Amino acid sequence: MPEARITVDPAFRVGPVDPRLYGSFVEHLGRCVYTGIYEPDHPTADKHGFREDVAGLTRELGVPVIRYPGGNFVSGYRWEDGIGPAGERPVRLDLAWRSIEPNAVGTDEFCAWARRVGSEPMLAVNLGTRGPDAAARLVEYCNHPGGTYWSDLRVKNGTAEPHDVRVWCLGNEMDGDWQIGHKTADEYGRVAAETAKAMRLVDPGIELVACGSSHAQMPTFGSWEATVLGHCYEHVDYISMHSYYTVHDHDRASFLACATGMDSFIEALVATADHVRAKGRHAKRINLSFDEWNVWHTLGFQSEGDWERAPRLIEDTYDLTDAVVVGNLLISLLRHADRVHMACQAQLVNAIGLIRSEPGGPAWRQTIFHPFALTSRHGRGTVLQTPVAGPEYETPAYGAVPQADAVAVLSDTGDELTVFAVNRDQREPLPAVIDVRSLPALRVAHHTYLGDDDPSAANTQDAPDRVVPRAGDDLAVDDGLVRVVLPPLSWNMIRIGGGDR
Repeated sequence: MPEARITVDPAFRVGPVDPRLYGSFVEHLGRCVYTGIYEPDHPTADKHGFREDVAGLTRELGVPVIRYPGGNFVSGYRWEDGIGPAGERPVRLDLAWRSIEPNAVGTDEFCAWARRVGSEPMLAVNLGTRGPDAAARLVEYCNHPGGTYWSDLRVKNGTAEPHDVRVWCLGNEMDGDWQIGHKTADEYGRVAAETAKAMRLVDPGIELVACGSSHAQMPTFGSWEATVLGHCYEHVDYISMHSYYTVHDHDRASFLACATGMDSFIEALVATADHVRAKGRHAKRINLSFDEWNVWHTLGFQSEGDWERAPRLIEDTYDLTDAVVVGNLLISLLRHADRVHMACQAQLVNAIGLIRSEPGGPAWRQTIFHPFALTSRHGRGTVLQTPVAGPEYETPAYGAVPQADAVAVLSDTGDELTVFAVNRDQREPLPAVIDVRSLPALRVAHHTYLGDDDPSAANTQDAPDRVVPRAGDDLAVDDGLVRVVLPPLSWNMIRIGGGDR
């Protein structure tokens, strides 16, 4: 039987993991906010109206940063509608998702909730229908200590201390003609630069993310980033990426290899950003914020319903195959940790969510929750270059791809190595050898995996634990080698450390 060989050497490093690589995303879309994170009448609701069952699962995920409030929603959003006494807030039409927005949750509520679940807020400003003035006022409202109109209004509204929001997105998907206020690259680049300057005049210490392409298949991909960064390179810190993955024409083999497409997307954007750096003779390097990514099988959905509050929109149910793909996409993000410093899996709950919830009922973990939570917990430290040699298979979308993919993360203390690996073969197990001879202190390995005899197995309200991580065998390190069998269609975590055999 063929085997995969995974080689690890601490001398060959990609870079440290920025914890914000494990971010999430909450948008006013469908039931993500209302009956998702917030439901005042729910049995578990806290005194602020937020569901504690969903909050507990969010803490378990370990998301250091959460992007808010959109997404397409933000391009028509007036942030002032979401502050002040709840009973006096206006009810608006949300044009992005054809929904009724009650504005019961806004900036103050979200920022406070994010901190209660152990996260930092990452706020997006509206550059669709608004511009520098509204964005600068929002920074003043959130971050200025007091003594001015907007900061004193925050205090009056019940938040004495500044929210101290460090990361801000300059709009959302402004290259897309579906976006309210869609702009050309030149139009967006100019307004992004001027908005960034205004926001930094209020708070010089913030980090700013410029809009990159909505996905790699956009006809303007590459040229968009080059033009936008040509205008605002010195005023921003990151360029964004968005990408969603699905099965096309029943081609599951290509779907299982879509991390190959993510790799190519990242590497192309790095090349474009570095070209602008060289051309402009800039000293600093622009890094990447992959602030929307996930599996999305209802991709292309357009809301055409009657105006409703919290309609059920894009509530995909994820199966084992989706979980293996999500775990592989996390491997891709880690593999590029030197340049991808932030990422947000979209979304947190219900709308293509890691978590599902029912109004008045339970909340549960989708299959994709598990590789995310375990990678977030154990994928901290320094990413090592992790070559994988082994069998390949053919895909219509990507040609020949490896049957196994893997990445290794060395802990900050250097006494534990975690290898994340997938077996993309849908039928056969794959023996793997992990070469850790360069780390002689490592003696024993613990194997955890996500697998099932049914590739379509999913977690539901009635069977919330149908697909859960399983404990594999504990494995000895013999002569610097760890031998493990990766089950068919599986995501795997092998933690290797010291200790007795």
